[in-house]
Amino acid sequence: MATARLRLFPYPEEDTQEAEAPSIPIRLCDLYPLLAQAYRDNYVWLRDFENDEMLVSGDLYEVVRAFSNCRPSA
Repeated sequence: MATARLRLFPYPEEDTQEAEAPSIPIRLCDLYPLLAQAYRDNYVWLRDFENDEMLVSGDLYEVVRAFSNCRPSA
């Protein structure tokens, strides 16, 4: 089984006075295995981000919304 690798991206060196929202692009295929492992192994750091919001594409939002309304059959 392949191990997921985390790639870190440094913050830009620009000095900005106002706080900006994070805008570092990451592909879902890079993020998902890391989040899944952290959730499965109950990593505490994952809870630090529970209230953070993410921007997702409209089509992903619709799929997630439809999926959340599905109930597994008995």
